[in-house]
Amino acid sequence: MQVTRLRIHPVKSFAGVDVDSAEVLPWGLAGDRRWGVVDASGSPVTAREKNHMLALTAELLADGGLLLGERGGAGDPLRVDRPTDAAPIAVGHTRQGTALPGGDEADAWLSARLGIEARLVWQPDPRERTVNEKNGGLPDDRLTLADAGPVLLASEASLAQLNDWTDEETPYLDMLRFRPNVVIDGDEPFAEDGWPFVDLGDVRFRIAKVCDRCVMTTIDPETITRGKEPIRTLAKHRRWDGQTWFGVLMVPVSSGSIAVGDAVRPS
Repeated sequence: MQVTRLRIHPVKSFAGVDVDSAEVLPWGLAGDRRWGVVDASGSPVTAREKNHMLALTAELLADGGLLLGERGGAGDPLRVDRPTDAAPIAVGHTRQGTALPGGDEADAWLSARLGIEARLVWQPDPRERTVNEKNGGLPDDRLTLADAGPVLLASEASLAQLNDWTDEETPYLDMLRFRPNVVIDGDEPFAEDGWPFVDLGDVRFRIAKVCDRCVMTTIDPETITRGKEPIRTLAKHRRWDGQTWFGVLMVPVSSGSIAVGDAVRPS
């Protein structure tokens, strides 16, 4: 088995970015989900509520800033500097408390596209946020602004099985619906569910839990239209504890870099 794709999501709920390699930090892949969007009250805003976020893009710049854009080139892109001396604001991300504001220009850019009063925020220190125990977190595990775990791994074999389960009228379900950080090939469908640990190249990860899936997977990331899949089919074949499941959440055990083509060695 090998790693076939790596992706980061610089802004939570924005479109992801393919990368050839990534540095693995205790809280996940470098550059993944350190930025997020909140409303006027500080509550997180995601593509579950504002589907159009999946059409927004964010490029990580060498100095730590962002270049915000819209897929298809609609509107002008906006450069946003990483905040350094801004006063923290209260945010509603669980176990987070505060974050740093991205600035008035970024807020206006977002608000115009989402139709609400929105603010861009940056998480200055992921060491302050823990992984919830219900998501397999241990006391020393740390997290970005991601929902549940530092790294999400999904398998091409599992996706192929899911597509085989769907009816003939269902269009092919793309892996991007599941927003993984790591995609692997080979092995049996859903074999990853039972792995205690896995080595990707020279970096070791602990499998914290199988990932429960929400309605966000029912939004086609290309057309931004909603349907019933994959939740409908997962509910027939992959439902327990009142949830549907696809992919696994991982916590880095060691540090280093991983790359497309790295060997995948479960243990």
